Amino acid sequence: MEFIKKIFSPITSTLSYIQNHFKAMIFLLILFLIFAPKNDVGFTPNNLQQINLTGPIIMVSEVIEQIDNATSDSSIKGVLFVVDSPGGAVAPSIEIAYAIKRLKERKPVVVYASGTLASGGYYASIWANEIIANPGSMVGSIGVIMQGTNFSELMNKVGIKSQSVQAGKYKKVGTGDREWTSYEVNELNKVINGTYDLFTTDVAEARGLDINKRDLFANAHIFTAKQAKNVGLVDSIGVSYDAKLRVVQLSRVAHPVWNNKEDKFEKLMKRLSATVAVTLHTYFPSIVLK
Repeated sequence: MEFIKKIFSPITSTLSYIQNHFKAMIFLLILFLIFAPKNDVGFTPNNLQQINLTGPIIMVSEVIEQIDNATSDSSIKGVLFVVDSPGGAVAPSIEIAYAIKRLKERKPVVVYASGTLASGGYYASIWANEIIANPGSMVGSIGVIMQGTNFSELMNKVGIKSQSVQAGKYKKVGTGDREWTSYEVNELNKVINGTYDLFTTDVAEARGLDINKRDLFANAHIFTAKQAKNVGLVDSIGVSYDAKLRVVQLSRVAHPVWNNKEDKFEKLMKRLSATVAVTLHTYFPSIVLK
């Protein structure tokens, strides 16, 4: 008798488990039926990716990660890079630009200027296969700036004096406790002009423009979408629908499935972080593409 019980014990245990958890299993089944996809579309892997760059370019590790993941993901056949940015720090802008360049070597990428495509935001976009600008967008502002705040008058009123010990003539360049000297301004101009040369050279190379005519497309000019197209900064004018359609065409996917969802809370936190970063950069000098 014990032998028979052992043989059928797996069956009896299963039946006992079902009996004891019958209500919970029914509940889970109902949830599945409610939230399960209505057809096999929900199980179709994404083959197109939308990546967004919004606001000042300061912290870009997440955007870089998204671009690199799209580059290495064999299921992704094309990328739409949606940009609405006034610019930002030099190095992060270049990081994105060259991540887009690596992506382009593997699969097509189209930039869509949804609002502002300026300065570092434009720099980040130059290596895409195509740049499509919304008719109402602002494009350009290819230039470099370093700005800071002179707190000396306020410090005098409050009765605060700064003091420091440094080695090197230019070590205090850019500090805000006094007016910058002429030799400090010259030192900063050396860096600014070098960065401007780098910026304009990359734009000319990526966009097939004549660097000797950079005053036409650079020089911190701000363009409408149509004007930007006339000087060669964008390829065409359209809306989001047109940009997505172009990605589909370049990718040659028969049944496009987009992966472009972003958590609303994460989006809010990104905007808050960007605002804090901009505030800090306003009072602590740094070189930015603007």
